[in-house]
Amino acid sequence: MDIWNKKKRSEVMAKIRSTNTKPEILVRKFLFSKGLRYRINYKKLPGKPDIVFPKYKTAIFINGCFWHGHENCNISHIPKTNSTFWKNKIEKNKIRDYNNIQDNLLLGWSVIIIWECEIKPQNLEKLYNKVKEVLDSKNNSFFKIKLYDVSENVLKIKEDIIEYKKIKQ
Repeated sequence: MDIWNKKKRSEVMAKIRSTNTKPEILVRKFLFSKGLRYRINYKKLPGKPDIVFPKYKTAIFINGCFWHGHENCNISHIPKTNSTFWKNKIEKNKIRDYNNIQDNLLLGWSVIIIWECEIKPQNLEKLYNKVKEVLDSKNNSFFKIKLYDVSENVLKIKEDIIEYKKIKQ
């Protein structure tokens, strides 16, 4: 039996976000501060990954420990009320997550899973290194400086003036 009536339960559940959660925003801000540019909530891939690097075919899912049933985690636990509902719901989420990961892998994408409990200030550098390692393996020139040839033609600002003869009418 639920502790709230249907209206109150609906209000509470409506406030639970599926995108732009605090863990997602923390990871995105940190990766952005390190110079990485990405797409968010990429609808073109199965499971709509939270962060995507299309150029490197790499997708990142940032999973909440409770909602995705993180094994051996303090945050992840089955509530005591209505526990059969929650067990079924979380099990379905885990199956859906597994299928989304497999579908992305079959499409040739690398998949990184970041759990909510891993997102702590002292772990952010480690998470960045994990992402950087995957992106590096996808493209050797990812973190190399690209030098461009600078020739006189590129630096030319003003074209030579060409005078045209006036035609009498």
